[in-house]
Parts: sequence; C-alpha cells; structure tokens
Amino acid sequence: MKINILVAEIGSTTTVVNGFHEVDSTCPRFVGQGQAPTSVTEGDVNIGLKGAIDDLKNNLNIKELEYDELIATSSAAGGLRMTVHGLVYDMTVRAAKEAALGAGANIKYITSGKLRKSGLKKIKEINPNIILIAGGVDYGERDTALYNAELIAELNLNVPVIYAGNIENQEEIKEIFENTKSELYIVDNVYPKIDDLNIEPTRKVIQDVFEKHIIHAPGMEKIRNMVTGPIMPTPGAVMNASKLLYEDIGDILALDVGGATTDIHSVTEGSDEVSRILISPEPVAKRTVEGDLGVYVNMKNIVEMVGKEELEKNLNINSKELEELIENHKPIPRTELEKDFVEELALHAVITGVKRHAGIFRHLYGPGGKKTVAEGKDLTQVKYIIGTGGALTRLPNRLDMMKQIALSNKGMELLPNKDAKILIDNYYIMASLGVLAKEHPKAALSILKKSLEIK
Repeated sequence: MKINILVAEIGSTTTVVNGFHEVDSTCPRFVGQGQAPTSVTEGDVNIGLKGAIDDLKNNLNIKELEYDELIATSSAAGGLRMTVHGLVYDMTVRAAKEAALGAGANIKYITSGKLRKSGLKKIKEINPNIILIAGGVDYGERDTALYNAELIAELNLNVPVIYAGNIENQEEIKEIFENTKSELYIVDNVYPKIDDLNIEPTRKVIQDVFEKHIIHAPGMEKIRNMVTGPIMPTPGAVMNASKLLYEDIGDILALDVGGATTDIHSVTEGSDEVSRILISPEPVAKRTVEGDLGVYVNMKNIVEMVGKEELEKNLNINSKELEELIENHKPIPRTELEKDFVEELALHAVITGVKRHAGIFRHLYGPGGKKTVAEGKDLTQVKYIIGTGGALTRLPNRLDMMKQIALSNKGMELLPNKDAKILIDNYYIMASLGVLAKEHPKAALSILKKSLEIK
C-alpha cells in the first residue's frame, strides 16, 4: 500500500503515526493510526517510530506501507525548552512569554529586568533549546536588553538566541553574539509600543529554530534518517490547527487534557464591550499549559485539589477502594470504575485549566465610585469548544465534562457561554493536522472538519 504522507507524533511516552492520502485532491483521506512506546531512553527515537508504523500496518492488515513523505510533531526529550528574559514583567516579558507558549514551548525560566549571577547559573542548569531576549518598546529603554545579551553571550552556550526587543539595539546585539557559539536570530519587537502585542513573527521563528535544532536532543539524533519534512513542537501544531479552524468557523477553544499537563488553546478576539475595559492587551491566539494538571503523571495533584472525601462521594466508594484506585492507577483505564475515576480527574483539569486561561471582571473602587475593568483573555465569544488528546477523545462522558465549563461560571469570569457547541477530535489527529497544514492547509482543514463532525 502507498500513501502520500505519514505524520509521526513523538510524545514523551508514546509515538503515534497517522496516515493521510490524496492530500492534493478535493477528497483527502485519513487512512489510519498506529502507536508504540517512544524509545528516547534507548538513544534512538526511530525504534519507537518503526514500532508505530508496524502497528499501523497491522491495523490496516497490510504487509508493506510506502509513503511519499514523513513529517512529525515532537514533545519528546523534554519538548521545546526555553528561557525568556525581558524588561517589565507585565509588558515585554509577558509578550515574549505569549510568543513562546504559542509556538509550543515549555518555558523553564522567566526573568524581568537585569539578570543576576543566580539567573545565569539557572540558565546553564536548564540547558534550554532556545533563549529568548526581549525588552524595551521601539525607541524606548535600551540598556537592560543589551546588558542581558552581554551576560548570556559570555556564557558561550551552544544554544540558539532569539532577540525580539527594541529595534534600536539590533546592530549592537549582532556584535555581542558575533564570536560566540550561539546562533543569533533577530525578529521584530514582541512589544513595539505600549498595549501592542506583536508575537506572530517571534512565534514563527521559534518553531523554525526548534525544527533545525531538535535533531540534537537526546535520542533524536537519527530522526532525520526517517523524517523527511517539517518537525514542529506538538503544542505548536495544535495551535496551528486551531488557527486554521478559526479562519473557517470562527472563535474556538481547544482543550487537551494529557497524562502530565493540560493545554488550553484559544483563538478569539473577544467582545468589543470587554475590549473597551481590558486593562492590558491579550493575543488573539493564546496558549496556556498547566503543569500540575495531568490525569496520570500528576494524578495525585488533582486528587489533593478535589479532596479524597469528595472523590469517594462522587464515585460512591469507600476510602480503601479509593486508595487502591490511586495505588494501581494506569495510563489507560480499563474497568468502569477506573474510567469513572479518570473522568473525575479530567473534569477538574478541564474546569481549572480553562479558568486559569480565561480572564475575569474586577470591581475597582475610587473617589468616583465603583469602576468595572476586565483582566485576561475574553472567551465570551467562543462558538466552539474542542476536545482533543487522550482523555477528551476517549472517555465516555467527555461531552458532559466540557459542558460544565459554562455552568461553572460564577458571574465574574470571562468564560464561554452555554450556547458554545462541543466538538470532539474523534480521530485524535489535531496535532498531526497542524503540521500537515504547513504544506497542505486545505487537506488539513477538510480532514479536521471530518474528525470534528462539522458538516
């Protein structure tokens, strides 16, 4: 059997492959899916990749599978690890952080103002894939970004550096990194003027740099032996698919509850009424990642948040039965009770993750009386809530879980309303389609709408 494109989604624990055919026709097709354990720890991710392809062949009941191109998304080897260094936390630092998260980064360290020795030590310990330096609006403050750049250059790390700060510094930044091991990328300022976010240029460069350097990560050195096309960070690919869908159907919120984290992606401009009272700007496309909300690796965090007594009551079990559930917790639930338990965890991850992502109304009191302002991301205009990832595509009560988002609003939160339609990524291919969309956007959109059952 021969197909056009195979997409590998290389995760920390599992590698999934998805086959697509006739991507240049009016009827592109999703062929099938295979999976196998990721083999980063064995020093060669291709072992897991070949295992996933063998599983796909077995699922399709074929002996041979040929493909024109193999492309990939990856969150293996720690994903895209970044450190971000800006001037003022609520301005340039926040803009740089939004750009990094939107590109699919796992931000390990953020600083505002001038770096200290302890900060430099931490950067060396983290050994990031990319360092992002920002700071100063265009033609504004210059010294902090230059100071930080000089200190980072002196570390002489073999790590790519992106500069996305005050444009007046660009020539000096080039000179600072001229004779260092760091490959330098200069892009437009992420915060060119007050209340103006310009994160898309930086977001794009982060993904390009990741693709170029991911092959140096542990276990990934031989990835180019098999992968012939683009490689994207998995969360960045989900964001890419979200933006593609937004252009076709309007404002969306995409949720991915995983074993270790919960990722929330929103693509919406919000309402005019809220934007008029918004304290600081928000990006149209926003991603947040909640590192403490996972239904497997971080299961015990959620158990503590919900409370054992509450879980016993909701599951109608005693304390001994709950302890057994926790002790024997598996990545994929098998029994009805195990599924009920994971649904309780996933529900909390969904509600908590979305509330952290969303903004709120605040009442301020002054000499002129009460004034209402808005802070954070406005989700009130979201038309569609999409569930992707293992938990929200496979659990029996996934639709009911996502309906609770609107019902949980206490009145001051900028959450979607109950008219928002719930959609499920039934084929579990949103990330794969995000990277497919780089070269085949029409095919990616068509297959994504089929997976979401959008007529």
